[in-house]
Amino acid sequence: MPAPSDTPNSTDSETNADSPAEATAAADGFTVTPYAVDGEIDYEKLLERFGADPLTDAQIERFPDHPLLRRRTFYAGRGVDRYLEAAAAGDPHAIVTGRGPSGPMHLGHVLPLSLAKRFQKATGATVYIPLSDDEKFLARDQSFESIGEHARENLRDILAVGFDPDRTRIVVDTADADVVYPIAVRLAKHLTPATVEAVYGEQDTVGLQFYPAVQATHLLLPQLVAGRQPTLVPIAVDQDPHVRVCRDVAAKEALPVDKPGALLGRFLPSLEGPGKMSSSGDAPSIELTDDPETVAETIRTHAYTGGRATLADHREKGGDPTVDVPFQYLRFFFEPNDDRLERIAADYRAGDLLSGELKEIAIDRITEFLADHQRRRAELGSLESELEPYRLTSEERRRALERAGVPTGLEP
Repeated sequence: MPAPSDTPNSTDSETNADSPAEATAAADGFTVTPYAVDGEIDYEKLLERFGADPLTDAQIERFPDHPLLRRRTFYAGRGVDRYLEAAAAGDPHAIVTGRGPSGPMHLGHVLPLSLAKRFQKATGATVYIPLSDDEKFLARDQSFESIGEHARENLRDILAVGFDPDRTRIVVDTADADVVYPIAVRLAKHLTPATVEAVYGEQDTVGLQFYPAVQATHLLLPQLVAGRQPTLVPIAVDQDPHVRVCRDVAAKEALPVDKPGALLGRFLPSLEGPGKMSSSGDAPSIELTDDPETVAETIRTHAYTGGRATLADHREKGGDPTVDVPFQYLRFFFEPNDDRLERIAADYRAGDLLSGELKEIAIDRITEFLADHQRRRAELGSLESELEPYRLTSEERRRALERAGVPTGLEP
């Protein structure tokens, strides 16, 4: 059965949108790929290269209200109208947003999780959260032991977000290889080496060459478990090539699935200024387990500001909130009230609010958020018992393999 055609005159436009040959961007002074982000990013130019479309005002209004959407942090996508229609009608619909456990989770990692939780609460979306520990072993110079420890700590942070266990499935590639691997093999038959190289470049190992099939498994798993349904993937824009390759595979109609949609987000800025906030690079970041003193010291010492060189100049000419990192943190997520945010921006532009004072506002908001997160995290019991309600059931595993055309019941 072919996938339903996309709705015209929407972000579901498919003009060159799923051609994998242009799935990465590396020109004009910036690079954006799933494995490398560098330079000052032109987000509009990225859309031209990736073939996605900006979200319209009408689409933003149809999503559950959230500052990440109101303020266009998540600013573009593809395939979103079918998802919105299903959510409005109360039909089955799913969200997939994952985590690569290469280190501690920081503030940027919690943004798509927060959005997924909001969708789940507002519309009853099923949420799938895959952890790609296998890919991190292949792509990072880390042992399985180190990645496993990061995965356990990351899982505690994910559980602390507060998803509904009845509507959430957390999948760890190595722990759930019994379902992930056979489906990935099934999908790998429809991926050519030329496609993988066009999207990701030349890979160092055959493991990384195979990994796009595992990524496609993640994105299609909700439909393989529960049947065809619109699926939306809220991700930072550097991960969009994974979605495009998956859509290319899904369009071949080898499995009973529809193409997943994507909701593409900007990067939370590095404290040092333009670029991507990274837990694996040299730039400082704020981790979800940082105490208030560490947060305050990190922001006071490292946060790039839009203030003037002298107090007199700042009072006279004002600051620039568009480049001020503490303000950008407030705008992205940590000041939910739009009126208060606009007052902060106006006072900063007028010179009435100093850079140090703006830093203190950001410190207060971030530490409030982290205090709530850390309280929920501390209330968790053992990881095994807390994770159990979120794991795929035996019946869900059987259905997924069956829909993927993988024989089951072959155990000796």
